[in-house]
Amino acid sequence: MASIQLAPFGGSLTRETLSVSHAEDQSSTRRDFLYYATGGVGAVVTGAAVWPLVNQMNPSADVQAASTMRVDVSGVQEGTQLTVLFLGKPVFIRRRTQDEIEAARAVDMNDLVDTDSRNPNIAAGSDAHDENRSLTTPEGENTGEWLVMQGVCTHLGCVPLGDGAGEFGGWFCPCHGSHYDTAGRIRKGPAPENLHIPNASFVDDTTILLG
Repeated sequence: MASIQLAPFGGSLTRETLSVSHAEDQSSTRRDFLYYATGGVGAVVTGAAVWPLVNQMNPSADVQAASTMRVDVSGVQEGTQLTVLFLGKPVFIRRRTQDEIEAARAVDMNDLVDTDSRNPNIAAGSDAHDENRSLTTPEGENTGEWLVMQGVCTHLGCVPLGDGAGEFGGWFCPCHGSHYDTAGRIRKGPAPENLHIPNASFVDDTTILLG
């Protein structure tokens, strides 16, 4: 590397000295430009790669409206639950026992925190009697055997534990202690609403259509 000697105070710089200095300035500027340009391209590429991934987690309204899913429930035994992911949310499909059904249907509406069925499959504003939350059979009967709900706590969106969890034999949210009964209705804790029911119906004896 060339050594540059500065002229004494009051002296003058030679043409060679100025040329070397100018060349180093250009080299430094070029290095800086490449550094910032590379960094800028990296930021743009990273942003372009991440945004579609994040955006895919939020389906548009038209996609949600058009989306359906068929679920085979032939293997779901009485007293057990199948969980599927639909439109980015867990959906609980439970085949209830007779004891669960009777417990749900014996509840007085005055004992409920939320008296709305939260069921878009029936008339808006219907009360939260178990018959208004359980799924009707392909024959149009409401035996109470099948219960289909979004597995999302209505407090802050955690996924409740099932299989008889909580003080009311249904579901329990471990995040902040919300207790749901065997019909998925909020009975105790901070959750303000019953577990929501998605659009759902039987298309045959062993297949449930979501959406």
